[in-house]
Amino acid sequence: MRSDKIWRFHEQETPGDMKTIPSTEERIWAVFSHLSALLLGIGILLPIISWSEQRRKSNYASFQSLQALGYQSLGYTVWILLTLVIVMAQSFITLRELIPAAAGGADFETLTTMAMGGHYLVTMGLIALYVLLPVMAAIACALGKDFRYPLIGSRLARYLEYDPNQSTEEPVWLNEDHEDRWVVGMGHFCVIIVFWGMLVPLTVWIMQGKRSAFLKFQAIQTLVYQAVTILLNFAALAFYFFGAFVLLSVVGVSGASDLGSSTVMIGFGIFAISSLITILILLFIPLMHILGQWAGYRVLKGDDYRYALVGRLAAKWAGK
Repeated sequence: MRSDKIWRFHEQETPGDMKTIPSTEERIWAVFSHLSALLLGIGILLPIISWSEQRRKSNYASFQSLQALGYQSLGYTVWILLTLVIVMAQSFITLRELIPAAAGGADFETLTTMAMGGHYLVTMGLIALYVLLPVMAAIACALGKDFRYPLIGSRLARYLEYDPNQSTEEPVWLNEDHEDRWVVGMGHFCVIIVFWGMLVPLTVWIMQGKRSAFLKFQAIQTLVYQAVTILLNFAALAFYFFGAFVLLSVVGVSGASDLGSSTVMIGFGIFAISSLITILILLFIPLMHILGQWAGYRVLKGDDYRYALVGRLAAKWAGK
């Protein structure tokens, strides 16, 4: 089996050792695909464009582009979750140390400044950690090396049946079905990237929708699903600000001396209801993110995944 040969190849060879040096054009596409991670979101469309342009011209550029796409979607998801855990843990530790120290007579302002400085350093360190690998990847690709991201790279190479040492006379292209599934899966994973995540399915739809009905349908349903998720964020803000506006309006009309009036109580009631709706929506949004991750996983496993309601709507739009 060809996949068995590729597995053995990756066990025996060191990634980066290639028999032929990629052309300047191939290296340029690969370098910019990796460096697009420095834009922290909006650059995610560049690996899609690079893959679309190079997918039947260069296995090297195609693989590096798809690898960059995976790092900026799946890798970003892991990074943002890790960042949230670290920041929450640091905040808890800071409060646990800060409160007793302030109660003991320590300078609260100095302690707060030091705590904020610590949070700033941790945040900058986490951002530096995220952008370090793409910079290393870009440098390696500029030198014509076959760079592999930790955890993702070698697994993706086997998944795509990518062999950097194959003969250039009769090239065997990457596994097309797995290429498409990887792109679609990363589009689902991008639901956690607000706004910019929509660039992946939108770009796939525009550049590859005519070639593949599977890509067209999945791109449309992913785009609609992400749009719904973003609208829920706006709905939560709208409910909260509506309640706050009503409360401030009735308090301003009634005056500070008449806070016990029925009008003010109604205002407090509306604010409480709108705040409750806001909280329920904000609790529902993480479930939408989890479902998006699940959809990406199912697509990579070989399913033609469909979201409830959104999937049927997308199927009609895609003409299936």
